[in-house]
This record gives sequence, C-alpha cells and structure tokens, in this order.
Amino acid sequence: DKTKGNKGISAFIVDKDDPGFSIGKIEHKMGIRGSQTAELIFEDVHLPADRLLGKENGGFKIAMMTLDGGRIGIAAQHSASRRRTGQGCSVHEGARTVRQDPRQVPGPAVMVADMATQIDAARLLVRRAAFNHDVGLPFTKEAAMAKLYASEVAMDVTTKCVQIYGGYGYIREYPMERMMRDAKITEIYEGTSQVQRMVIAGQVL
Repeated sequence: DKTKGNKGISAFIVDKDDPGFSIGKIEHKMGIRGSQTAELIFEDVHLPADRLLGKENGGFKIAMMTLDGGRIGIAAQHSASRRRTGQGCSVHEGARTVRQDPRQVPGPAVMVADMATQIDAARLLVRRAAFNHDVGLPFTKEAAMAKLYASEVAMDVTTKCVQIYGGYGYIREYPMERMMRDAKITEIYEGTSQVQRMVIAGQVL
C-alpha cells in the first residue's frame, strides 16, 4: 500500500524457481570479488498468501531488524579482518626497523600503535553489541556504533598499511591493495556510515 509509506510494506519469501523471477547481470566489483553480487529481476511475480513473512505491512520492521543483526556480523567480520591486516603491517614494520635505528623511523611505529588501538576499540564495540543481542537487550544503537566504527577503522587501517608497505603495498604481489579495496564496501553495505550516524543520533536523542 503506497499510501502508507514504509508502514505499507510487506515482506515475502521468493523461491528462485518462481515464475517471473530471474537473476540478471553479475556485477564486476572493485573489491570483495569472492562474494558475487547480482541483479535480481521481478517480472509480474505472483505469490500465494502463505509466502508472507511476518505480518501484513510489517515488512519494513523486519528489514530494519535484519539490518540491526547484520550490522553486528559485518562489524565482526571486518574487525577480525583488520586485526589480521594490522598484524601484517606490524610484522612488516618490525622486520624493517630491525635493520634500522627505530628512532629514525617514528612515523610508521606511531601508525602501528594507532592501528592496534583502533582495532581493539572496534572489537570491544562489536562484543558489546553482540552481548546485548544475545541476552535480549536493545542493540540498535550498539550495532550501528559497532558497524560505523569498525568499517571506518577497516578503511583507515588498510590505507595506513598500504602506506607502510610503500611501493610494495601498491602492487598485487602483496595483499594490502586487495585489503584496501575490500575495506571500502564496509562503509557502504548494511547501511552507509552516514545512515549509521542517523541511527545513532536518533537513538541518543
């Protein structure tokens, strides 16, 4: 019912073999190429009433609840991934400073310290959101905070790692350029960083 706005949206289960439903173009993406993203095409798809998911006109609420839970998963995924990235940078920087006087290269060491702090802070936000979810406490704000911070840390850490690796970080022989490309989507899917800030502000205010 378009007159009701988001309160007029219903959710349905669609089977891949339903008449009128088909999969279109497989997108060629900048990152996360191990996960396919495809166009979904609906042409005069008719579904029986027993395919209704939840209550009639309750689809928007279902979508938002799904996003809340999904944001914890996305935040956890990229918090763990950036921890591995940060460890790689630390090992690389450690190997380099063994051959030099560490006092002569304070910049990269400071970057590694910042990354370690950011990654740990992201992990703690993820754990709080997951705890609230598991014990039945409200977690909309906590999930948005975890997703916002972990995704922005993912982009920041991978960018710093490319910088620490120098020219090596920019070539495909090393994994840092792929990690940076993969990190960007975290600020977009499951709600952009701007949307997360709107959710957080709405909950706080």
